[in-house]
Amino acid sequence: MVTYFDDYANLCFEKFGDRVKHWITFNDPWSVAKKGYETGRHAPGLKLRGTGAYTAAHHIIKSHAKVWRSYHKAWRKKQHGLVGISLTCNWGEPVDITNPEDVEAAERYMQFCLGWFANPIYAGDYPQAMKDYIGRKSTEQGLGMSRLPVFSIHEKNDIKGTFDFLGLGHFTTRYITQKNHPSRQGPSYQNDRDVAELVDPNWPDLGSNWPQLVPWGFRRLLNFVQTQYGNPVIYVTENGVSEKLNHIQLCDEWRIQYLKGYINEMLKEPLLHHMQMVTEIVVPTVCTLCILISAVLLMFLLRKQS
Repeated sequence: MVTYFDDYANLCFEKFGDRVKHWITFNDPWSVAKKGYETGRHAPGLKLRGTGAYTAAHHIIKSHAKVWRSYHKAWRKKQHGLVGISLTCNWGEPVDITNPEDVEAAERYMQFCLGWFANPIYAGDYPQAMKDYIGRKSTEQGLGMSRLPVFSIHEKNDIKGTFDFLGLGHFTTRYITQKNHPSRQGPSYQNDRDVAELVDPNWPDLGSNWPQLVPWGFRRLLNFVQTQYGNPVIYVTENGVSEKLNHIQLCDEWRIQYLKGYINEMLKEPLLHHMQMVTEIVVPTVCTLCILISAVLLMFLLRKQS
């Protein structure tokens, strides 16, 4: 599959590289792996708990690296483009910042989400927390080796440094606390982490299925990425709030409140010169404002003529 994906990417570079200058190899691979091969909620709908997601992610990471190196070797000099990956992750905040177990659990939550894909690309291997917890639970479950695949030395060197930018998707925050999941419960991604996710009842309920309005979590995620991965160039590739349940009116003040809060957190110094909002947020917002201004001017002119 790694070779097939590289062939596909090179065809895209050949056909569109004269116009496309920013390439994302994979968008939200966490969902692809977990929901496609662990829970079965997404295609291909497999429920290979405790193994499928890790195997899929392993090949996604190797595919990304091969494509980045293909572009760097064969296309960059003549097309002058950039290649990255887009990772989506909530922010994990410790329930009690004075409790070392909660602090460690929140760090582990981030490593099992963002670090799962970012750490190999930026540092050459999976986060130590993933290797330790999955390895220990695999042993306790009577397995001869860890359920987390292993990169060879050659693969580690080949994967490390394969980025020009990091795409970042973010929607909400969860409070995290330590919760031990006995190995006898069976292998699963959820159990491997030994964490529990909580929602603060005081966070504004947006009336949708799952996201809460927690703008400060976005800021902390951005700072986490900067400190963890050497201050990379970041493109915010996903952010926003889904439609309210059973809502049919066009007035979406909750969405305005959400976008305003998250954009303001992103714009705070010193991150401003590192951040670039892409079309999913900036362009729709600007277009909406232009339409509103045009409508007001039109109404003014019509009233003046009458």
